[in-house]
Amino acid sequence: MDLSQMTADLVQAEMLLAAGQAEQAEPMLTAMAADAEEYVDRNCHTTDEVQWFSFPTVFDRLAYRRVERDPRRLEQVGEPLDRLYGDLAFALVNLGDYDRAAEALKQAVRWNPMGCGYRLDLAELYRIKGDIDEWLALTFSVFARASEAQHLVRAYCNFARHFEETGRPRTAAACLKSAQNLSSDDAALEKMADAARGTDADPDALTRQEAAELVEAEGLPDGANAEIAVCLLMCATDAADAGDRNLAASLTLRARDLVGAEACALLIDVIRSTDDGEGGK
Repeated sequence: MDLSQMTADLVQAEMLLAAGQAEQAEPMLTAMAADAEEYVDRNCHTTDEVQWFSFPTVFDRLAYRRVERDPRRLEQVGEPLDRLYGDLAFALVNLGDYDRAAEALKQAVRWNPMGCGYRLDLAELYRIKGDIDEWLALTFSVFARASEAQHLVRAYCNFARHFEETGRPRTAAACLKSAQNLSSDDAALEKMADAARGTDADPDALTRQEAAELVEAEGLPDGANAEIAVCLLMCATDAADAGDRNLAASLTLRARDLVGAEACALLIDVIRSTDDGEGGK
């Protein structure tokens, strides 16, 4: 397989998916995945010293290193294998083949472990299959890795649903409150909050502190992983230094959405002071 052609082929398949033609896209994507797997088997050998990934950005690579503490040398395949398997999973879900879709999403996560959208989609397939333990485990894994506020919101909503279904409405309310602290315009969150209004699961019945104590009592974090925000801001600083103001702004806004404007400003100051200190050595 000529991997340099993969992105162009993916665009063609994605156009079919956008047009609602999963039946035409799926064979293309399946063939591409088979060719990619053959290429990986021949050329990308994982050892105790080396692991191969398909990180879509420098940020994903940096965040993986800081969060996972993987001591191995990280090598890039050079093509968007995570995107390939994510597209294949999307096609298969539309065709009702949930088992193959789950396998494709496992591959998407394998190639980009920081891809929380893949983790949450895979979690949902486990929920549909009735595997609640895997649904919750994958959802929980998002808290340490999420770099998009919307992914954290989805994770909190999953746990809110679980606590409501298992007879713990106040803890469900706390999860919804934590989600609301991250976003005020998420449609699924708004629907859940509206349904809970006036009940024991109403997030408005809790203070911010009460909600934090309830989620932490269940072993859940009260908010985003600060390490992820640091990685976003480090990459934003590098982008700004390289003259890419749009990327710098986008990364900074993502960090702000995760930890808030005040914490974001403090982290920027820390990063700048660290850079200044290292530059003065």
